[in-house]
Amino acid sequence: MALRAMNHDDDEPSLASLIERSAELKRALVDFALSSRCERHLERFMREAAGLDKVLSEGEAIDVIDRFALQHRLPNGKTVLDQFLASWPDLTAADQEMLRSWRDPVEGIFEIRRKDRDSLVLLNLIDDLEYRAYSNVGPAAFRPLPLRGFVRARLVPIRPVSDAWLVSGSMSAYPKSDAAQIAEVALELATRLPELVYRNPERIEPAEAEEQLNGYYRHRQEAALARQPGQRRLRNLPGMDVPAFEFPPELADADTIGMIYDETDGLNCYNEYGMLCELFAEPALAADKRYADVLRGYLRAETIGPLPFHRLAAAHPDTADAVFRKVLRKPNFTWAEHGEALMRRRKPRYYEHEPCPGISVIGARLSELVGR
Repeated sequence: MALRAMNHDDDEPSLASLIERSAELKRALVDFALSSRCERHLERFMREAAGLDKVLSEGEAIDVIDRFALQHRLPNGKTVLDQFLASWPDLTAADQEMLRSWRDPVEGIFEIRRKDRDSLVLLNLIDDLEYRAYSNVGPAAFRPLPLRGFVRARLVPIRPVSDAWLVSGSMSAYPKSDAAQIAEVALELATRLPELVYRNPERIEPAEAEEQLNGYYRHRQEAALARQPGQRRLRNLPGMDVPAFEFPPELADADTIGMIYDETDGLNCYNEYGMLCELFAEPALAADKRYADVLRGYLRAETIGPLPFHRLAAAHPDTADAVFRKVLRKPNFTWAEHGEALMRRRKPRYYEHEPCPGISVIGARLSELVGR
């Protein structure tokens, strides 16, 4: 797709012209993501998103492509969006600013607070912030949405306007009568992905987070017991004041699980961490593919940050260099000299944002909906 240059008669383009330009940029970006240059990576990304024996619906496919275009990292460490920007060096500074601002979309489940002539006012149940959203296909996209209902969507900023957002990908709408189920989904998303919550700086308050999360667990326990008043209370059921905890499903089959609590990164669980401890204690184990593959898997995983590597290197200062040299096949590697660069290269997403607590703080409106 050919991208025309954007010219303005004045220094400050109108919101309407920015929305129109965003539509052109988005079409060009999606065309790039669907091109032969990215085809192999997109096919793999869509297979992983669909899982086994699942066919993506049209809306799901649109969302997967949207996420791939904006956020997916290619083997070279760059996102598809980064590659697109590099392939269009003649874009204006304004276009580049617009595109770069899309690197970090707002994902959420929103309550539709108000419908205006050309936009929606949405309250994100995840971060408890309001967003004024527009569509690059025009306000007709919002007409079918139920007033005071809910919508699951992704938003990107319309730069340089500070309080305007654009719907990116498809929208899934739900009526007001689905409030209880929507609140459950929003809470699960907030607790599974706390980084979505902490877009709102007021949510970064660990004591409040612990109180609200444990309050939710108590609410769920009380509700479950109320539905079975005649049942004998199980001996191992936690008390109402004991926080609930459940390992993520991907850890259920692990032979060993590492749990590290860090003041900055919070509580983290790591699959097969015991093998890494053995490897760093005995570098000769790097010749065993099973051990080497665990370390390589940690280095590749987007969900694992630098924390376990720092802890292992600190715990094994005499052997850490030998482990990395053998697994990375870099005979001159030293953790002290090259470790930080390795982490920034392998864990770029971690360094793109300020670390946030591992506990999610739910907002007032979501608390109200959950408590119904």
